[in-house]
Amino acid sequence: MKRLHRPDLFAWSTFDEARDVDFNSVAWIRTGGNVLIDPLPMSEHDRAHLERLGGAAIVIMTNSDHTRGAQDIARLFGAALHGPRAESEGFPLRCDRWLGDGDEPAPGLRVLELDGGKTPGELALLLEGTTLITGDLVRGHAAGTLNLLPDAKLADRARAVDSVKRIVEAHPHIEAVLVGDGWPLFHGGAKALAALTG
Repeated sequence: MKRLHRPDLFAWSTFDEARDVDFNSVAWIRTGGNVLIDPLPMSEHDRAHLERLGGAAIVIMTNSDHTRGAQDIARLFGAALHGPRAESEGFPLRCDRWLGDGDEPAPGLRVLELDGGKTPGELALLLEGTTLITGDLVRGHAAGTLNLLPDAKLADRARAVDSVKRIVEAHPHIEAVLVGDGWPLFHGGAKALAALTG
């Protein structure tokens, strides 16, 4: 796995040729059980690395299109599966817990719900007020900038923009944005998010 901007954060990726972007997964290494977000299937190298770091206690999926390798990884490490509450009725995997706005699946990790995307109640996760981890709605198709999911895939663009605006207004100290699809942004996160709402 790749080291990120904090010593307790790692990522692994796979390149999607159809979209010409990386799909990304995040591991938060913490006392009390590691948290994985939108985990892709892991190479043997990455699996062994995660095992050395303590495995996983919680696996969070931000939306139903990001189940990826979650079930297999949860089974491998005995981790609990968490999914978005707004999709609980039709979600493709059985979850141990459903998450919604304001929930804290682990101390320091806060759930923020996003509206207007391609799935209802998509989750974003705010780590200790400064690192935002997103699924589908907020992406990074070019290094150094953020973009929204294309309009054709949005259920409601105005609601999607309002969701991002709400996050920026409530959490102005966001520095890094780790996206599920594309390039992560390690500096100036709040400013880049605000640019999506103009």
